[in-house]
Amino acid sequence: MARMARWAALGAAAALLAAGCSSGSSSGNGKNDTGTGGATASSGPSSPDTSARTPALPASLTSQKVDWGRCKATADSPAPGDDWQCARLKVPLDWAKPEGRTIGLAVIRAKARGGDRIGSLLFNFGGPGGSGVSTMPSYASTVSALRERYDLVSWDPRGVGASGGVRCRGDRQIQAAESIDVTPDTPAEEQAYFQDATDFGQGCKKAAGDLMAHVSTTDTARDMDLMRQALGDAKMHYFGISYGTELGGVYAHLFPKNVGRLILDAVVDPSADTVGHAENQTRGFQRALDDNLKSTGQDPQKGTRKIADLLSRIDTTPLPTSSGRKLTQSLAVTGIVLPLYSEAGWPSLTSALNEAQQGDGTGLLELADGYNERDGSGHYGTTTHSQRVISCLDDKQRPTLEETKKRLPEFERISPVFGDFLGWDTAGWCHDWPVAGQHDTPEVSAPGAAPVLVVGNTGDPATPYEGARRMADELGKGVGVVLTWKGEGHGAYGSGSDCVDSTVNAYLLKGTVPKDGKTCS
Repeated sequence: MARMARWAALGAAAALLAAGCSSGSSSGNGKNDTGTGGATASSGPSSPDTSARTPALPASLTSQKVDWGRCKATADSPAPGDDWQCARLKVPLDWAKPEGRTIGLAVIRAKARGGDRIGSLLFNFGGPGGSGVSTMPSYASTVSALRERYDLVSWDPRGVGASGGVRCRGDRQIQAAESIDVTPDTPAEEQAYFQDATDFGQGCKKAAGDLMAHVSTTDTARDMDLMRQALGDAKMHYFGISYGTELGGVYAHLFPKNVGRLILDAVVDPSADTVGHAENQTRGFQRALDDNLKSTGQDPQKGTRKIADLLSRIDTTPLPTSSGRKLTQSLAVTGIVLPLYSEAGWPSLTSALNEAQQGDGTGLLELADGYNERDGSGHYGTTTHSQRVISCLDDKQRPTLEETKKRLPEFERISPVFGDFLGWDTAGWCHDWPVAGQHDTPEVSAPGAAPVLVVGNTGDPATPYEGARRMADELGKGVGVVLTWKGEGHGAYGSGSDCVDSTVNAYLLKGTVPKDGKTCS
């Protein structure tokens, strides 16, 4: 299907999409060691948690050199400029069997400009499923100050983009599935909803093969430490955005003694399970919608009810659009979600909703297409495919239909606009998934790690602010340090706060750790 109701914890890419929306509708298309010493002998974790240990790695992996070369264009993005170099890193398919089969990861970098180089700064832009190779060049201007002392490095995690990216169904199947009601109202609609979820999972299994059981966040965290070694860095310096914060927390848990300077911005709540995460997002997007409505002089409660009534009408009768396609209820909600990722996208949302109230779904459909990575020729990107493959391997919870129906009233109470969609999603997202999930919640405790700067935005819709404090608490006393921004949109760094940017830059460039609880307004 084009999109289930779970919205990605996708940082820079989604924010760029939202910020790119015009006032009319637009589709868019989104005290530390600073040395750079040699690699350690093994990528096994430094954590005392013996259950996390892996066999020692063969020299063929630990001694590999990164062979940088010119970056090439891909099917979804042009080649970046001459500043950028690309390579492939070899990692084990199965980290429990490091002597066995290997896979290749696509990596990109721009070398530090200044002479006082600290090392590599690794970026993950979220999702899961976001391509670092395609996003890093467009994000480089936001972090230009950091390039004075760091090589800017990102990669496509396993199962993403040029690193074995998974496509679970073709473009025609995706578009056809847009008619599936993801908030089913009848037994027939329920059957179609769950059958589509089964079909999607089987398509992923066919496309991914053996890789499907080896794309977890833990697998990727281990890949990161091998990448650290191959890049020649004694410590991991890392900038994780959105889902990238969960990945950074898992890395810190597995390799606490390898932690250098870690920034976690737009923080996923590590204490939330499947239902808790859905409830968090329901609250977060409703808060952002309330703030958007206030900005236009509307009463949030009345404005929300008006939008909920519009969605109810669209559920019964999809709206026509200028493209000839129909705006379904599912696409309409996705169209509302995208511009809430960035305050700069709010005018596009207002315009599209006004059009929809007049019976024209064109604006909301174009916004939904931007989120779903659908271009003018009808080709869809694969971020949401990779997102689902990774998250369903991570998460072992599989709420039943009966459990979900009992919870729906609470979801709808939290948000009449988003609650129904995210409530149903808890049952449908990983329904009948071909592989078992690994945990209820990720383990991010990192005793002994260097201080990790955790940045929370009070107006964040996709990863609500409360997750920042919970991440810091779970990292552990003396490790998690919270920086708060009283702003809007998904993420804080590069969003217009000199206070946030200067604090993050001082931490990364000088090792200056702010006082826990510092607030930027």
